[in-house]
Amino acid sequence: MKKIYLSACTVCTILGLSAQEVLWQKDIKSSTQDFLSQVTTTIDQQYLITGSSIQAESGKMEAGSRQNNGYDFHLVKLNQQGEEAWEKYFSGNNHDYLSGAVTTQDGGFLLAGTTYSGKGLDKKEDSKGGSDIWLIRINEFGDELWQKTLGSSADEEARAVIQSTDLGFFVAGNIQNSPKGYGSKDVWITRLDKDGKELSQLILGGKGLDEVEKMIPTKDGGALLGIYSRSSEIRVSGSGDSPRGTSSPSEARTANPVARTGKSTENFGEGDYWIIKLDKNGKVEWEKNFGGKGDDHIRTLALTANGYIIGGESRSERSGNKTVGIEEGTDLWLIALNDRGDEQWQKSYNFKNRDILMGMSVIHSANDNSSKGILLGGYTQAEGRIEKDDETFWMLYLDSNGNEQWRKHVSGDSRQKEERLSDLKLNRDGSIVLAGTSAKELGKENWKIVKLGDKQVNDLIEKYDIKIYPNPVSDYAYVEIGFDFKEADIMLYDMSGRQLQNFKTKNRVTKINTQALIQGAYLVTIKTDNNKTANAKLIKK
Repeated sequence: MKKIYLSACTVCTILGLSAQEVLWQKDIKSSTQDFLSQVTTTIDQQYLITGSSIQAESGKMEAGSRQNNGYDFHLVKLNQQGEEAWEKYFSGNNHDYLSGAVTTQDGGFLLAGTTYSGKGLDKKEDSKGGSDIWLIRINEFGDELWQKTLGSSADEEARAVIQSTDLGFFVAGNIQNSPKGYGSKDVWITRLDKDGKELSQLILGGKGLDEVEKMIPTKDGGALLGIYSRSSEIRVSGSGDSPRGTSSPSEARTANPVARTGKSTENFGEGDYWIIKLDKNGKVEWEKNFGGKGDDHIRTLALTANGYIIGGESRSERSGNKTVGIEEGTDLWLIALNDRGDEQWQKSYNFKNRDILMGMSVIHSANDNSSKGILLGGYTQAEGRIEKDDETFWMLYLDSNGNEQWRKHVSGDSRQKEERLSDLKLNRDGSIVLAGTSAKELGKENWKIVKLGDKQVNDLIEKYDIKIYPNPVSDYAYVEIGFDFKEADIMLYDMSGRQLQNFKTKNRVTKINTQALIQGAYLVTIKTDNNKTANAKLIKK
């Protein structure tokens, strides 16, 4: 892939006025149909762009390259200024599609994708049969730490991965036509420890098709799943199914028995939002179903101060438990829930065609006791009459009660025929990163990443001078500077005033090594080129 760095971009405001600045834009060019799945913000405010690509023949390909002829996991890490830090591919001997990534607490990443490959090239384990889930843990430089293949004789596909509070992982995917399942496609959850050891497996489903679309970590160490459900409930009595949350006798004899939980809520229409809360051990705490008589497709989830926001697109009029109608085509449909899954409010929004919600971020107060607003990102796909801003990125900003405040389209330096947002992230400093694909013609999808500064969003972010996290610290700490600067000095002192470290940075977030420090308290001082200073205490465990 060839890289072009662009520094200018156009932002079109549809409703309301906003001072908005394009901080940088990065275009990653391709001659094939590349898939961008996610942008992951690192602890030190860098960006990992992940997806799937066919490696093009070029002068960059070295002799003996392990390139195959199919899709590979493709990763590009950008620094805080949008410059490429590194690029990596992980290849099997067949198609491999990277769908999820999560930043680990040590600054690295866990990658989760779907593999059709056996053992060979970068893949170190044999196929389990059909398609499998391929996990790769890497450090902050993209070097592999370990990998694992999860699967069975059925077909599995990866959709999402999160790290839990015990530093282990939840991996969510789908399993198709499994003898241990309930319908044509079920949800498959695997829980692992930090080293990749499998702790438990769970199959969730009804009598039909259920696809997991999103998973987020919850404050209590569990997980919240957003599932697109086209299935009816499982009636345990007299059905011959194992009871909820248990395994069959034959499964119980295996090292990691597969627990099975049948759906206990009925669909309202063709397709519904099915929400499941798992506890820290991967067991179902509660489940909820939301939908009208038509097709309602969940896309994303977000954590609020006292619950959750769930969102996707709807083709349902007021019916079922949907209390808002549709205007035209497919509307966005958001529902706010408390931490028990009870509905707080629901709202719909419309861009006049098929509106597709791809990302959502919530602005929290500094003490996390309240949520200030909700930022949505997506694109509108033309159906019938083509509107001016169809097929390009949009943003929609709501207050904490779901009332629309403004909406904007981000067309970029050179608007292409088809531009589809894949993900959106709101940074702690109020800046926004949008990542998606941009195509002049079908089959040639370039990756497009835009970082915006928005004054309206920035005004909602509570200001600070300096933050240190984690604090107390064991190995590495991150120093975050809260005010504007071009260059700063970071100095670390012990409590006697002796200077232990001193280095310069141009980054808002800088990683410092505390491994050589003995247990106790230290002082971190920053001094910028515009004569601003700040201090904070660091505690070494």
